[in-house]
Order: sequence, then C-alpha cells, then structure tokens
Amino acid sequence: MTLQQILGIGIAGLVLFACTRLFMKSGARSESTGGPNRLSVRVAEIRDEAEGIKSFRLEPEAGCTLPRASAGSHVSVWLKDELVRHYSICNPANAPDHYLIAIKLEDPSRGGSEAMHSLALGDRLEISEPRNNFELVERARKYVLFAGGIGITPILAMVRELERRGADYHLHYFTRSPGYTAFHADLSAPAFAAKVSFHHGVEPGDLRPLLLDLLKPAQDGVHLYLCGPRPFMDAVQDRAMLCVPLHAIHREYFSADPMASAAPREEFEVELARSGKTLLVPADTSLLDVLKRNGIAIEHSCQEGVCGTCLTHVRGGEPDHRDSFLSQSERRSGDKMLVCVSRSKTSKLVLEL
Repeated sequence: MTLQQILGIGIAGLVLFACTRLFMKSGARSESTGGPNRLSVRVAEIRDEAEGIKSFRLEPEAGCTLPRASAGSHVSVWLKDELVRHYSICNPANAPDHYLIAIKLEDPSRGGSEAMHSLALGDRLEISEPRNNFELVERARKYVLFAGGIGITPILAMVRELERRGADYHLHYFTRSPGYTAFHADLSAPAFAAKVSFHHGVEPGDLRPLLLDLLKPAQDGVHLYLCGPRPFMDAVQDRAMLCVPLHAIHREYFSADPMASAAPREEFEVELARSGKTLLVPADTSLLDVLKRNGIAIEHSCQEGVCGTCLTHVRGGEPDHRDSFLSQSERRSGDKMLVCVSRSKTSKLVLEL
C-alpha cells in the first residue's frame, strides 16, 4: 500500500453545533446520545474543498447561541438509520456564529460520510455538545503539527488558534497531491507562508528518511500534535519518541484500533460497587451491552473506543484496554476504562456503578 493510499483512508472531518433540542433528521434513539443535550443546527453552506472532500458551514437555529469550542474539539452527529459519527470542529473558537466542518467521502463508506455528503442546504441535524480530547497545552515552547490527509480537520483549528496567540509553531501537511489537499488556499495565505509545509505524494519508503530530517532532537517544551491515518501517525510517533518525551506527543484518532477487535475475548464477571450486583460478561458480548441489558444507564456514542463518552471508573480488577482514547499513563493507572470495547485481564472487575 502506498502512502498516498494510506492518506486516502482516514475517517474524519469537522462538524457543527447549535442549540435547543428541536427536529431530529435521523430518528436515532436517545440511548445512543452520550447525554441528553442534543443541539439543532442547519446547513448554511456547502463547498467542495478538495477531491472527495466537502465542507459544511453549520449555523444555529434562530434565537440560539453557539457555545465556544476550543481548538481540537469534536462533536457527535446523529444521522439517518441511527448512525452516530464524530467530527472535528475546524474554525476558530472566536467565530461563535457557526461551525465549519469538512468530511471526506469514504469508499466504501460505512454510512456516515455518505450521509453527510448527501446533505443539502437548509437541512437540520442534531449534534452533541463539543468535547475536547485533543486540546492544545498552554505555553509550550514550540508546537509541531503533523496532518495526514483529512487529518487536517482538527489541526486547522489549532493552526488558527496558535496564529492568534502569536505562538511558535509549524505544520507539516501530507497529502496525495494538491488536488486532495483540503483548505490548501487557506493554509497558503501569507500569514502561514513560513509556518506551513506541504508534502505531496511522499512514498512509504521516503517517509521515514523525511521524518529524520523534519524531527531533530529537540529541547524540552516542544509538543507534537498528530492526526491522520493510523499508519501515518505510527510512523511519525516512532521518530518523534527519539526527539521529545512521550507525554509531549498528542494524537487524535478517527477510528478504532483494528488489533483491539482481533484480540482474544474471554468471559469475566463485573461487580457494580453501588448496587453490589454481579454480572457475567460472555466472550461474545461487550461489557457495555451487558450493562445496558441489566438496566444500567451508561452514556455512550461511538461504541468503538474512540470518543471517550462511556468512560467509567474502576475500583477493582485489571482492565484489558482496547480503546484509542486513554493515554498510556491513564491505562497504567488502571482506575478507568471505556466499557464499549475494553474487557478484563482478571476474572472480575469492580466498577463505580
């Protein structure tokens, strides 16, 4: 597989926000919301940003106000046939009259990108309140940003925020070609000329040597932000770990780790600390599904271990983490887990439920 192909398979985008719980286009069930605060927005503008990528300007319903969303934030979006997808907000936090989004049409689509690309002007959608698992740290000495393909979506908001702050930063943006480069005109503006480097058509065999040149051993205070297809981020992180400490490398995932679903699955018990109830989790059933079947209300959304909505505190046992959300230090602490995909390394887990 070429790097161009790798960069073409990322799942991402940017999406919307608004207010008040009004019309729901998709008919999705409330149990999939990840919380009761669904907000309604309308599609005010649609633009072709690059080959297969559309951007959407989403504005609040009349009389509503958009909450502030910091750079790196995302929202959950309810679409047709009970689909829930998560997209990054890419416009700056100081533009509260709308949210800009950009979404690549995947081939084949799992349903989300196809539904988004079928939207028309004036359509209304329901979304969650914004969450941020990819937040910029304050006062880093320098910020180095790597975006692969559609992974530019959360990174674009970061670039605009860092420019507003007057921070020291540099963006390396990898795409198949200029025609596949979303927001190319925006990032080619004079304000970004010395701070953005475009890398087009880099072959896999050339990526690692290039990274050796781009990522030199750095002083303390440099933070890296990575977003794009998993193989691309893995390659960047492998090199980056020789230059900066692991805690200074920040990654944003758009899809679940395929190795997590392939790992062996065994049954285990879960004890609910508040009620004292003990439940069996069969090998072929997720912990989330067992909890739901037994009337335990758990906020959830992606069910892929990506969004973090179902984060639950652990009081006993050792979780088998299979998510793409928790950091390595959070995993080592063993006091929290995502119940949608993660399981147990011990015969019993005790949860704060």
